[in-house]
Amino acid sequence: MMPKGMGYDRAITVFSPDGSLYQVSYASEAVKKGATALGIKCSEGIVLAVDKRIPSKLVEPESFEKIFRIDEHIGAATSGIISDARVLIDRARLEAQINRLTYNESISTSVLAKKIGDLKQQYTQYGGLRPFGVSLIIAGINDLPEIFVTEPSGAYLAWKATAIGEGRDTAMKVFEEEYKENLTMEETIMLALKALKASIEGEIDKSNIEMAILDKKTKKFEKLGEEKVKEYIAKLK
Repeated sequence: MMPKGMGYDRAITVFSPDGSLYQVSYASEAVKKGATALGIKCSEGIVLAVDKRIPSKLVEPESFEKIFRIDEHIGAATSGIISDARVLIDRARLEAQINRLTYNESISTSVLAKKIGDLKQQYTQYGGLRPFGVSLIIAGINDLPEIFVTEPSGAYLAWKATAIGEGRDTAMKVFEEEYKENLTMEETIMLALKALKASIEGEIDKSNIEMAILDKKTKKFEKLGEEKVKEYIAKLK
């Protein structure tokens, strides 16, 4: 016999008495336990940064990704269950290519965020499925830089500067105090490193930080190499 109250706890399609879907709440908790990821807009483009803690020194660092290229003008940073993130990244890449083949133009960041949000919402509504335990920071440049965060519930919002993962509260406090819309790209990179340093335990170095930029002039996504990241960390110190 099932204990009283366990029906809505286990079933994704049943509301709890207080109007919550507990499975969605559990998925959000998975995101909160994930590594910290940041996205910041500035006058010259967008900076993405992630706390990339390698689980073992035996793991090849190149195989452990937290920032992904979606299209030449869009990238994404993830926090939560990595396998769930991989599925959503593949879907985002597919949607970007479908849009390019259908309309002969690159997909807008807002449209892509909506499509991923719609997919996530479907997984909160049907039996036999579970919500994706991951949040994505989707950043891109069409006419202007845009940053969206998609939640496990399917909700998505546009941000000027945002963070996801276990260090979100600390990073957001740094942004509230120091973010300005007219920051240069280099100043934004330094702000991202400062927020990561405040939100994670221990020192930051090139092996546990992953960064990418989207330049407003070229509208291209580019990952920063380890040596470049090392230079910026040295400036921060």
